[in-house]
Amino acid sequence: MAKDKYRSLLHDEPDNIQWRHGGPPTFDAVNKLFEEGRTKEWPEGSLEETVQNAIKSWEMELSHKIRLQDFKTINPEKFKLFVNGRQGLSGEETLSVGSYNAFLQSSLPEDLKPYKADEETFESSHNEFRSAFPRGFAWEVIKVFSGPPEIAYKFRHWGFFEGPFKGHSPTGKMVEFYGFGTIKVDDSLKVEEAEIYYDPAEMLGGLLVGKHTNHPIEDGTKISAPSHECPFSI
Repeated sequence: MAKDKYRSLLHDEPDNIQWRHGGPPTFDAVNKLFEEGRTKEWPEGSLEETVQNAIKSWEMELSHKIRLQDFKTINPEKFKLFVNGRQGLSGEETLSVGSYNAFLQSSLPEDLKPYKADEETFESSHNEFRSAFPRGFAWEVIKVFSGPPEIAYKFRHWGFFEGPFKGHSPTGKMVEFYGFGTIKVDDSLKVEEAEIYYDPAEMLGGLLVGKHTNHPIEDGTKISAPSHECPFSI
């Protein structure tokens, strides 16, 4: 695996890792977007840089590793993910549904849901957002409020809506939202609990403003599962 300065926890992966797309990903596209659009550049070794690195590494594992036992960033036996106060998901449950479906669960009535996470698979959800954000969906730490074992932080997530999403034409505009999170780590700094709070409408609203065609997207316009490149990750 090529060295990635934003995901140093994942250097020197063993050969027996089972990758979702056949091999370790690269992050050239989203790293470029991140460097061009970030609002903060944290000093190397700072708490902020460490937290940012760890969360990017966790997202990479969640998107690209098949087996929870191969994760370096979490304690698989204790891990729970809580999003906007909803019931926690175990590591296996989070890995099964994927990050987008985990973050976009909603208690709204079915006819009011702009995105129906329960009807999406891991693959379909990633295809939708990879299509919408061909340059990637970048993520940065804005502020860290406390250090381990319970870390509280503010984050920013952004990308450019340059591809179709659920039949909506791209606008080319930035889609951006902010949120707050906490992570509880054990003595080896592996995450046992993660809580995320944000407004999903800030993200989905920016993707639903494009003209809706009511025509299915041709197979050729969607990006299929990548081999090594990972343009949609954080």
